[in-house]
Amino acid sequence: MIYVLDACALMALFKGENGADKVEALITEAVTGQSGIYMNTINLIEVYYLFYRKAGKSGADVILEKIYDMPINFINTVDTTIFSETARLKAQYAIPLGDSIGLATAIKLGGTFVTSDHDDFEEIEKTENISFFWFR
Repeated sequence: MIYVLDACALMALFKGENGADKVEALITEAVTGQSGIYMNTINLIEVYYLFYRKAGKSGADVILEKIYDMPINFINTVDTTIFSETARLKAQYAIPLGDSIGLATAIKLGGTFVTSDHDDFEEIEKTENISFFWFR
């Protein structure tokens, strides 16, 4: 199984929010080799800047190091597939750019998108053949 994390998944995990236990369980699966976890670096930037706002650079750097210690494979490029899917999703559904990139990454990898952003993705789930893991 392949999971692609939205920024909100890591935010919930580090802030101890509702659903953090489900995200932690996915990470445990990856540690044991039962699944693979991916994240686009654009979505990682979202996590980093949100912690930067709350805890400054040093606090954000601590979180970033913890993330890098996790079994997450980072997608560092926006290749032609991610580029075109991002544009299509953004145009068709008017979702935020970061969400479009994360979802396009899941499409490219044939993975399940891990999110809690029902407002952004429920319509897409109803109309597209994309797998979602709702952690809350």
